[in-house]
Amino acid sequence: MTTSTVLVATWRDGLFVVSGGTPGQELANHSVRALAPDGHGGALAIVDGCSLCRRAADGVWSTIATAEFNLACCVAAGDVIYVGTDDARVLRVSAAGEIEQLRGFDGVAGRDKWYAGAALINGKLVGPPLGIRSITATSDGAVLLANVHVGGIPRSVDGGATWQPTIDVDSDVHEVRAHPNRPGVVVAAAAVGLCTSSDAGATWDADRAGLHASYCSAVGFAGDDVLVAAAADQFATQGAIYRRGVDEHAPLVTVAGGLPAWLDGIADTGCIATHGSAVAIADRKGNLYLSADTGRTWSRRADGIPTPSSVLVV
Repeated sequence: MTTSTVLVATWRDGLFVVSGGTPGQELANHSVRALAPDGHGGALAIVDGCSLCRRAADGVWSTIATAEFNLACCVAAGDVIYVGTDDARVLRVSAAGEIEQLRGFDGVAGRDKWYAGAALINGKLVGPPLGIRSITATSDGAVLLANVHVGGIPRSVDGGATWQPTIDVDSDVHEVRAHPNRPGVVVAAAAVGLCTSSDAGATWDADRAGLHASYCSAVGFAGDDVLVAAAADQFATQGAIYRRGVDEHAPLVTVAGGLPAWLDGIADTGCIATHGSAVAIADRKGNLYLSADTGRTWSRRADGIPTPSSVLVV
């Protein structure tokens, strides 16, 4: 198996670099989340909540910008970086590190119907704040899509100046991902199943055929296929990974080839990553699985990593 380098960000204990031997650790005791390609061979990440940082290809870290808001996710579109926040704002960061809040997002139709995700656990109401859980751009950079939890997937075709609602708010979307080279193809993992779009996110179809449960938490593209993580709910002790051809309309099928039938907890938002033929998946218990052949065969490359927040293949 060809060795790929995988970055695994964690909520409380920095970032782990997995490439062949024992995982190396960077930024120990810091929160790292929202790993994304920077478009230049490096990685973007949010460190300690408010800092947008870059990890260069040689492993050197630098701070691009620091915001007054709690940052949640990011995507690079050319020389511009778009950032979603935990209080449901969208920011634009220039190549010079200047931050601009995109006020048009504050006026998207239906915003008054958005609500925070929550669950009753041991008599206490817990859950993430109302915020931007994931953000993506189509491969041609023409369309931005911001996954609000819980608020659907607002869409912009003018660089974030204005936004339009797309999918139903109660679809409860957990991740949106644009195809790496087909600008019309976008997918989303939602509580109602795998959602797909062939018109760059303007309209959506939801499907759960073949899934053991409809709650989908992460999604990605592997070659000509879509991979999606499904579980009973956010707090499930087991999860599974399914696949289907991008252009197919058949039921999803369980991924095999050495990947366990049941993961040790769900693969959460951002925890399916692909790059070329390499695919990486991290579950909630910190097991990292890697494939070098678009998910046909797998090996476990690490375990016991502190709770992952996201993964990236570089």
